[in-house]
Amino acid sequence: RSVTFNSAISACEKGSECNKALELFNTLEQNSVKRNSVTFNAVMSACEKDGRWKDGLQIFSVLVQNTVESDAISFNAAISACEKGDEWQKALRLFRWTVWKNVRSSVTTFNSAISACEKGTEW
Repeated sequence: RSVTFNSAISACEKGSECNKALELFNTLEQNSVKRNSVTFNAVMSACEKDGRWKDGLQIFSVLVQNTVESDAISFNAAISACEKGDEWQKALRLFRWTVWKNVRSSVTTFNSAISACEKGTEW
């Protein structure tokens, strides 16, 4: 069942339908369907693409609280959300956390962190 929900959330992300993605995300928990990193990543991306960076960071916080395994995509979405919200200090904390958690960073990870610092004129 989680694959079906993940596909639907990913479709919402691609269609910039953050509200629908969040609705589906909450429906998963209500129906006792296990949420995984794919679920969280798709919802965070949907929020970020819709300009709702605070919601994206909140979803990342839920991911961490639920001890779901975060990956580079999770951190990229969270760091990108910080960039959009001019939260360069949070972006750098998340970037350092990728090192601490041995997350394999990508070019996107570095670019998002650099861009967040640039927007905060901290480079």
